[in-house]
Amino acid sequence: MTSYLHERFPELRDTLRRVQLGDGPTPVRPLSHLTAIGPSLWIKDDGRYGNGGWGGNKVRKLEWLLPEAKRLRRRTILTFGGLGTNWGLATALYARDFGLRTALALIDQPVDEHVEAQLNRLRACGADIYLTHTKFRTVAALPYLYVRHRRPYVLPAGGSSPVGVLGYVEAALEIAAQVAAGTLPPPAAVVAAVGSGGTVAGLHLGLAVAGLTTTRVIGVVVNDTLRLDHRSITSLAHRAARLLQRRGARMPDTPLPAQRLVLLRDWLGRGYGYPTVEGTRAHRLAHDAEQLDLEPVYTAKAVAALLQLQSSGRLPDGPALYLHTNGPRP
Repeated sequence: MTSYLHERFPELRDTLRRVQLGDGPTPVRPLSHLTAIGPSLWIKDDGRYGNGGWGGNKVRKLEWLLPEAKRLRRRTILTFGGLGTNWGLATALYARDFGLRTALALIDQPVDEHVEAQLNRLRACGADIYLTHTKFRTVAALPYLYVRHRRPYVLPAGGSSPVGVLGYVEAALEIAAQVAAGTLPPPAAVVAAVGSGGTVAGLHLGLAVAGLTTTRVIGVVVNDTLRLDHRSITSLAHRAARLLQRRGARMPDTPLPAQRLVLLRDWLGRGYGYPTVEGTRAHRLAHDAEQLDLEPVYTAKAVAALLQLQSSGRLPDGPALYLHTNGPRP
């Protein structure tokens, strides 16, 4: 599969490498059974993206991050997350196949069956795990971990660095291609969970690059352990744009109007990792009506927000596209 970003900016082929870890474009379809009122709802199922033991939005980021780690001649990726980190697991699985080790510093989160299963998967895939418990202790441990792993490639939680953001610049260009092909109506809004910010930052920049300048990105914040406000996410999108320009992309400055990015915290509940009543209800409804499997930390809260925004008339006029980011493999 050719990279849409490389097609748009062929001058990047030698300066920003990408390794293909999944088959795209990921499918889009209407969620016709989920609700019968309000604007039409569609899904782009990025849960199906990824050829290894884990899929979802993390894999798109790793397609750009793993070659960058190799370019810098690093042998280990050091990154961060909660005990049940999807990001950490995806990194460990795909980095291993790419000849890289993974070290994870993990902070506490509520432990349920999902988290226990994740920890078992992490141990089985050979990641070096450090239980640092809190954000403060993680920061304090960084010098030790950096020396221990001999100058690792350090990535923020979720892979939300300027290079990682390119995964969802690519996905936004893919959405535009699906619109052009007639398989998806032009979305008035794209709704996604916000765990570390990289996915919505990439969508924000990528939709602008693709020319879908009237599409609004609605991010449902599910993490209260990171700074995830409008300023920080827009800054991350601008940093990704500057990276593209530094690596040779002949692209003009891309305006990112504030009104095209909406961040909502109404569905966070008690905090990161805590399920909510609304999320549990959305989980059940999505499974029964659409055979769509959600998980409690990210996607159930995002779908709960999508349904309430629709029923209250708070979505923009026109079709709304839900970006499904969960990536477990049976």
